[in-house]
Amino acid sequence: MPFMKGKAPIRRTLQYLNAGQLMLKDKVKIFSVNYNTYGEHHEGARDFVFWNIPQIQYKNPKVQVVTFKNMTPSPFIRCYFGKLAGVESGKQMLIDIDSKNRQEILQHLNTVVGKSDETLKAEAKLAEKQDNPANFGVGCTKHCICEIPGQLPCPGVVPVPKHMRGKFKYQMKE
Repeated sequence: MPFMKGKAPIRRTLQYLNAGQLMLKDKVKIFSVNYNTYGEHHEGARDFVFWNIPQIQYKNPKVQVVTFKNMTPSPFIRCYFGKLAGVESGKQMLIDIDSKNRQEILQHLNTVVGKSDETLKAEAKLAEKQDNPANFGVGCTKHCICEIPGQLPCPGVVPVPKHMRGKFKYQMKE
C-alpha cells in the first residue's frame, strides 16, 4: 500500500485522524503555527505539528491550517477570527507554545479555542436527528400517512375505492 510508506504512516489512517481531540470554534477561520526545525524550546511545537496538525485539518475542514518554519525566534500559534454576526472582525489571538510539550499545547488549545463538550454533544445530536416532516410511523411526529393533509384516509376508517385496489384491478382485466 503506497500510503503506508514514509515517516510514521499511522498518521494517514482514518482511525488516527478521527481520534483528534481539537474541534475549533466556528469563528476561527485561519490557524497558523510558527516554529523552527531546530532548537530545544521548539521541540513540543515540532511534535505538535507532526502528530496533531493532520488531525486538526481532518476534524476542521473549513479552517485553513498554515505552518511557518524557521521564521521566528520563539514558537507560537496565531488564530485569525472571521465574521461575527455578519461583520468582519479581523481579530487575532496569539498563543505562546514556547518550551511546552505537545500534550500541554493541545490541552491549552482545547480550553482557549476549542469547542466545549456540551457544544460537541449538542452538534452531534443535531447532526444525527435530521427529522424530516415527510417521515411517518413509529418514533416520528405523524403516526400514519393519513394524518398528512391531502392524503387518502386510512383504509380501516374509509374503504379505498375499488379501482385503486389491486385485487379488483386484476379481476377486471381477466
